[in-house]
This record gives sequence, structure tokens and C-alpha cells, in this order.
Amino acid sequence: MLSRLTVENYALIDKLELELDSHLNIITGETGAGKSILLGALGLLLGAKNDGAAAKDSSRNCVVEGVFDISGLGLQTIFGQNDLEYDDHTVIRRIITPAGKSRSFVNDMPVQLAQLRELGAHLIDIHSQHQNLIVSSPAFRMRATDTMASNAELAAEYRKEYEHLISALRELAGLKAEAEKARKDEEWIRFQSEELEGAALREGEVEELESEQMMLASADTIGETLSGAAAALDDEENGILQQLKGIEQGLHRIRESYKPAAELTERIHSAILEIKDMEYTIAADAERIESDPERLEKVETRLSVLWELCRKHRAADVAELITIRDRYKSQLDALTFGDERIAALESEAAEARSRAETLAGKLHDSRARIAPQFGAEITSRLARLGMPDARFEVVLQPSVQLTADGRDEAVFLFTANKNMAPQPVERIASGGELSRMMLSLKSLLANRMNLPAIVFDEIDTGVSGRIADAMGEIIAELADAMQVINITHLPQVASKGRAHFVVYKEDGRTDIRRLSDGERVTEIAKMLSGSEITDAAILQARNLLK
Repeated sequence: MLSRLTVENYALIDKLELELDSHLNIITGETGAGKSILLGALGLLLGAKNDGAAAKDSSRNCVVEGVFDISGLGLQTIFGQNDLEYDDHTVIRRIITPAGKSRSFVNDMPVQLAQLRELGAHLIDIHSQHQNLIVSSPAFRMRATDTMASNAELAAEYRKEYEHLISALRELAGLKAEAEKARKDEEWIRFQSEELEGAALREGEVEELESEQMMLASADTIGETLSGAAAALDDEENGILQQLKGIEQGLHRIRESYKPAAELTERIHSAILEIKDMEYTIAADAERIESDPERLEKVETRLSVLWELCRKHRAADVAELITIRDRYKSQLDALTFGDERIAALESEAAEARSRAETLAGKLHDSRARIAPQFGAEITSRLARLGMPDARFEVVLQPSVQLTADGRDEAVFLFTANKNMAPQPVERIASGGELSRMMLSLKSLLANRMNLPAIVFDEIDTGVSGRIADAMGEIIAELADAMQVINITHLPQVASKGRAHFVVYKEDGRTDIRRLSDGERVTEIAKMLSGSEITDAAILQARNLLK
């Protein structure tokens, strides 16, 4: 349940703090005082999107914080799945910055809005007066029916199998489309693939060939230059090596009388060894490199083939050609092995469909068993709410094909007149009838949903008198088992609360406070008689509170 709600700098609220009762909390106040603002703040706390106009003072953060007593609700798994720290007294905080940025925290740990919404769905159900129209939603009707039938685990198992089926069918369709396209282009693809395979492509080959081409084209000049260099280095009479050897011998002779000669001798000797190595390499290359017109022609022919393939396939280089070659091979493999994969997927989809059909059948049987009881329960509640001739029926209509909910579509039929056949609720029910119907549905489903709290925002719209009193009784009965926060304009409903809060506006600010027993009498009398409180209204208020 929601133990405490704190709101700062939201819309017309500067700052307020609300300590809530664990059973029925009544919120009243004049039209325009800000009851809906309070509901909006609570919505932010549960993950609603920020409309961009939350902050009252644009220079400060808007902060909404709620303390929830969640002991005994078994929510540890939800916390674990979202990597959140569990606490029996969980604190949820939502901050909207002046720039409109939103930050959310659960027990001081930052969370995404999706996580906040998932957690909020297990904490509070907010029913606003506009949600009376939700009865026209097929998804709501099916969820309500499955809640009555306790189908949560079975429905989850079915949806998992249904999603598996849809995934297999989607992959199968894509594979068949690819195979069909590949078959149309098979001859062309095979030709391109064989051409590229036959080219024996090798990454880096172009660079090697271009280097060899340059060398072969200048072989005569390179050979002459290298031969001359080798001769200059190792000529027996005037070669550089011979001269250095002479210098080495001379330095060696004067090493006793000229001390630096020893170090210079070593350096000259090192130079001789290095130049000998250079001379050996140059001489070897001079013998190896020679004019080879035949090899040059082969290199140029190979380069021409590679350049032409790059141009034809619009490839920047051989590496990209290799990628294109591999893609063609993959397309051919898809043709070769695609039929096997298609057959395997068809078998997988058929098995998934069979399992989904079986589970959909179990869902239907479960729904069909509960439908008469569901209709009878709502009919009974409507009778309590002043509709003795009303009939409510739940009818299951078969879907043309499997859907996320199985093979059923739930239709809610209703009539307030015993001489009229029931018709779909969304076509026939008036505003007041919808209010009573939604209260009946919510009160029946709330305990089965294992929710710790529910908020009713003027669910009693369109009723008065004895019917209002009956609605108050049903809401009070619901509050025996869970926390209920009820925003109302009806004194008959307001009198049923364990805690009564009044929302008021002062100096342009919205505020809220809990009423004492004496103040409750005055507030309910005001609801009965208007701004001028009469003795009769006071007496009636006291009677209602009894």
C-alpha cells in the first residue's frame, strides 16, 4: 500500500505531504481545487510520461516521492529481475528538472521509466472517470476474463509459444523470399561466383604485383646501378672496403702511441663488416634482377585482370572483391541448403502452432467455465447498485486465427431492461450505467489481481441518493481487503472512509489536509447542502458518518 505521498513543485502544488490509511481514504474538495493534479502527481510516480509542464516554479526541480509498504506481496522476483534492492518499505522518487529531464529512483537506485511502470503495475491500479470507456477495449475484456479464470500462468505459457510461432513464421517468410529471389538470379549469381572463384583472389596481391612491375620495367637500369655499386665497394685496388682495411691497419699500428686509435680501429672494423654485408646483398640482387619481358607481361596481365574485376563489380580493392565473392557463395549455399532450412522451419512452425493450439484450447475451456459465474457476479453487483433488471453476460467469440490472446475474443453484453436482449456494453450503456459497471468489475477483479492498492477517481459519476450509498458500501467492502483511495463528490461515498482528506486552494496554491472527526461532519454537510451549511445537513452528515 501507499503509506506516504510527498509532492513538491508540481503544477499548483508548492509542497504537500500525505499520510494514508491502509483501508479507505476519501479525498474531496471543490471543483478546480486540484484533486486531478494530485492524481497526476501519483501517475508520475508510477511511470507516466512527463507532459513538460510539471513544475510550478521553473527554477526548481519537481519532486514526487512515495513510500510503499509491500511486505507480503511477493515482489522480490520483480525486484531481482530489474536488479533492484528489495525493501518492505520501498521508496519511489521521480524528479523532473527545470529543463524537463526526468530521473527516477527506487530505493535510491536509478531506474528507467519502463522499470518504474512495470513495478507500478504491481503496486496501484488507478481508475479515472475517463477509463469507464476502457470496457470497449477487447484487450481489457480479455484480461478481465483471464483474471477471473486465474489464467495468468496459462496465458503466459501460451503467449510464449505464440511468440515462438510468430518468430518462426517471420523467419520462414524471409527465407522463402530470399530463396525465391536467389532462384530468379541463380544463373547470373553462379556465373559471377565462378568468375571470382576462378580469379584466385588474394588480399594484398595488387600491391605486390605493382611493386614487381615497377622493378621489372626498370630491370636494366637497376642491374647496372647495383653492379656499379658492388664494384665500387669491393674493387681489389681502389674499392671502399680495401681503403677501409688500409685505414684499419694503420690505426692498429699506432695504438700504443695514440690511445684513441684502439676505439677508432673497432669502429672502422664495424663499418667494414656492415659494408661487406651491404656489398653481399647488392651483388646478389645485381645477379638476380635482370630484364624478363615474359614475366613483366604476366604481371601486367594479372594486374589488368584484377583491375577489370574491381571495375566490373564496383569494388574499391581486392579485399572488397573477396567480400563480394563470399556473398555470392553464400547466396548459392542458400539455394543449396535453403530447402533444408525451410523444411526445418516449417516443421518447427507446425510444432509451435500445434502447441499454441493446444494451449489456446485450454484457455478457451477455462474462460468458458468461468464466463457464466463472471456474468452472474457482475449482475449481482449491479442489482445492489439499483439495477435489479440488469443482466451482464460474458460471451466468447472465436477468432479467425490465433492471436496473442488465443482463439477467443471476449464480448461483454449488457441490458438494464429485462424486456431487452443484452447488447455489447460499449453500444448501449449510459454514463451512469458505465460507472456502476466499472465499479462492479473493479471490485470483483481487484482481489484476484493481488494488488495492494486501487485509486478511484470519481468512479461514482452519474449516480446519487440510494445508489451512491450502495456504491460507497461496495467501495468500503473492497477496502476491507486492500487500500482504496477514492476521489468523490458524493457525501454518501465520502462518509464511508476511514480517513478523509480535503483538497483546497489557497493563494493560488493547491494543498491537502486530513480532517478531524468534527471537520468531517462539516465537510460532508457542505457536500450535502452547498456553501450554506444547514442544521439539517449537519444532522444528516452525522447520520451518514454513523
